[in-house]
Amino acid sequence: MLRTVASYAARSIVVVSLLACSGIGTAQARGFSRETINTTLAVAELPREGQLTYRLILQGGPFVYEKDGTVFGNRERLLPMQRRGYYREYTVETPRARNRGARRIVCGGQRPKTPDACYYTSDHYSSFKRIVE
Repeated sequence: MLRTVASYAARSIVVVSLLACSGIGTAQARGFSRETINTTLAVAELPREGQLTYRLILQGGPFVYEKDGTVFGNRERLLPMQRRGYYREYTVETPRARNRGARRIVCGGQRPKTPDACYYTSDHYSSFKRIVE
């Protein structure tokens, strides 16, 4: 039994070391995915409704939905880890949707009108692209 535990522990150390050396898993350990880091989207590439929402964020509103501007918890851990309250979410209108739809812009920073970074998701937080000017 002791030999089995020692063997398992040794194999675990080897696997963790290999992952660390290869860079695989390091982004997840920091709390965000490589896709989020490396994937960007220009403001002009956002859907028309996304461009409108982005402009509203920078001017401080007014926003259509009561939930707009509320804290986004980053429970999916796809965005860089920050303290609670750092990220805020905003609805991007979806034509013909009966509800808020799946599209959002999530911005982080101390001042909502001048965010440090904003991210777009078209699939209700399953993936993000960083918005660049």
